[in-house]
Amino acid sequence: MPRVGIATRLWRRRRLFLGVFLTVFGLSVVALLVLPVRYAATGSVIVAEPEPGTANSSAAWAQRSGDPADLESQLLQVRSPRILRLAMAQPGIAEAARRECRAVASSGFALARFAGGTTDTCATLLPDSGALVEYLEPRVLVGNVGRSRVLNITYQSSVPEVAQSITNAVITAFMADQRANLAKTREAAAAWIWQEIHQLEKTLREEEGRIQAFRRRQGLVRGSTAPIASERLTSISQQLASAEATRAEAAARLREINADQARGSADSPAVLASRTIGDLKQQSALVSSQIANSETTLGPNHPTIQGLQRERSMYQARMRQEVASVAASARQVYDASGTLVASLQKQLNAAKADVGSATDAEATLADMTRSVELKRAQYADLFRRASDLETEQRILTGSTRVVSLAELPTKPFFPKRLPFLAAGLTLATLLATAAALLRDKTDGTIRAAASIGHAAGAIAVALVPRLSTRRPFAGGELIPGRRAIPLKLALAQARDDAKLQAALRSLYAQIALRHGGRGLRTLLMTSALPEEGKTFTTLALACSVAASGRRVLVVEGDLCAPTFTEALGLPPSPGLVAVLRGEVAVGAAVRHTRFPNLDALPAGRAFESSTELLMGARAAQVVALADDYDLVLIDSPPFGLLADAAALARHADGVLVCARWGRSQVEATAATIDGIRAAGGTMAGAIITMVPPQDQALYRERPAPVAAFLGRV
Repeated sequence: MPRVGIATRLWRRRRLFLGVFLTVFGLSVVALLVLPVRYAATGSVIVAEPEPGTANSSAAWAQRSGDPADLESQLLQVRSPRILRLAMAQPGIAEAARRECRAVASSGFALARFAGGTTDTCATLLPDSGALVEYLEPRVLVGNVGRSRVLNITYQSSVPEVAQSITNAVITAFMADQRANLAKTREAAAAWIWQEIHQLEKTLREEEGRIQAFRRRQGLVRGSTAPIASERLTSISQQLASAEATRAEAAARLREINADQARGSADSPAVLASRTIGDLKQQSALVSSQIANSETTLGPNHPTIQGLQRERSMYQARMRQEVASVAASARQVYDASGTLVASLQKQLNAAKADVGSATDAEATLADMTRSVELKRAQYADLFRRASDLETEQRILTGSTRVVSLAELPTKPFFPKRLPFLAAGLTLATLLATAAALLRDKTDGTIRAAASIGHAAGAIAVALVPRLSTRRPFAGGELIPGRRAIPLKLALAQARDDAKLQAALRSLYAQIALRHGGRGLRTLLMTSALPEEGKTFTTLALACSVAASGRRVLVVEGDLCAPTFTEALGLPPSPGLVAVLRGEVAVGAAVRHTRFPNLDALPAGRAFESSTELLMGARAAQVVALADDYDLVLIDSPPFGLLADAAALARHADGVLVCARWGRSQVEATAATIDGIRAAGGTMAGAIITMVPPQDQALYRERPAPVAAFLGRV
């Protein structure tokens, strides 16, 4: 079966499309007129903002400020029942909610009353009731603006003032809750820090006491520049060095003096350093000079010389005594210095031991002092942090700030005329398209020649258009939904319908060309169900062929519902019923019509037991009339209702099955074709009747715009 485009399918179902479209769009217009007007008031807050005056933000705060999960938690928190209860606790807000509820309940729109509740329900909306929270929760809308940290808080109400007041109440409650939570957090943190400060202060006192006790036990008393032990060690070291220098100096003098004594001289610096020896040596030299001068004049034995010699000997003796005294003094100094050095050496060793012990104690003391200093720094930091927290608690503004409070709305939020109508137009178009396409997809009626050929097995199909007068005819409606007209009037109109006549002539041309040019002389016309255009097509084809000069006989095989007599204006006749019952001969029942070359054998009176008559031997006599005519057309009852068509099918040269366009079911028509074949009849083809002339371009199997040719079975 050829594929059909969407536009074509919509055109085929244009009435359904238009009906659904107008219905849906009309409902949209009605809804626009009757739906209650709602106003939306919107305020904005920004969350996760650093506190004013905070120079640096922590890494945790920086991560939180861009975390989508934190924004989502803020959204849920704004719409939480706790925040709504805080908002409703503000003066006048609960009364505003009841005012809105009463306004909705008093409106005439049923859906609005259902959404808002009744007047009795509005009385239960108290500030501390769960009913008020349930009423407000679906009306409070919260959403973030793009990827920012700004939250829009919206409330919808039929009263603009109520929308503004409740929105601002929710914002105020949310901000106050944020500040309260932050204040509680800081208060708890400050209390914990003060507790730690008191504990740390107690620990500091205890450790400082232990340090002082340790100093006393270890004797770690400090001098002017260093601990006493270190200063004492330094002093002893200095004294030892001085004593050793003094001993070395005394030893050097003693060696010089001993050397002079051994030589009998007094020339060493240690001896000459003595002023007495210097004076004695000078006096001795003076006496020696006098002796030398006197010996020249007085002689060596002169008493004066001898007196001077005795004086010089006295000076020399005294000088030797003085040298001995100096040597003794140097010995004493040397011995005293040695003793002092030995004493200082012992003191130095003792001081070194004391310093070593003090060094270990100092290291321990330094560790103790360092621990105290760290705790003292921690104490200072905690004290500063506690003071800061108390200060922040007093000047706290919170991490959430108001961007803008809700203004009084002046334009309705819902319904908006243009978007509402555009949505209604779009919805109407979509639903109408879906309905038309679904109806076309599920439609099992015949709308193309290939539909019968596909279902019945490659059978040729003819397309016969309906009357172009757009008026209904007998046997069915020309236009769906309009009243049918009598068959006699329809036949009169058919003679003037050029498109219909062209289709009938093309149909007969194919009949005449069958069987090597001899054509089909006897044709049975049937259908699956009534009102499928079978009788009209039979008579219209007979009139068209007779008008071409050929002799035609139409036989009314529908004995239960005869219509030929009235439609053709025939004189009274015993009819086919009398012939089949053997009451009259066939020729006596045939009547001439007002149409040239057209004779008719009407059914006569209606007869209920028609199947028994048609199955009799006399039915063949009727078919024998084909020898006297160019074409015999037999109109039989619907195949799906009576077995009459099956009884007549075996006597005819071929059977034509009529199916109404857009009404006859493909399955029913295919079952009729299969039944005729099973009854021994020969299928000559199928005719789709009442095809809309403007839709014939859809049927690609036909070679002409008005009909398709019959083919071989």
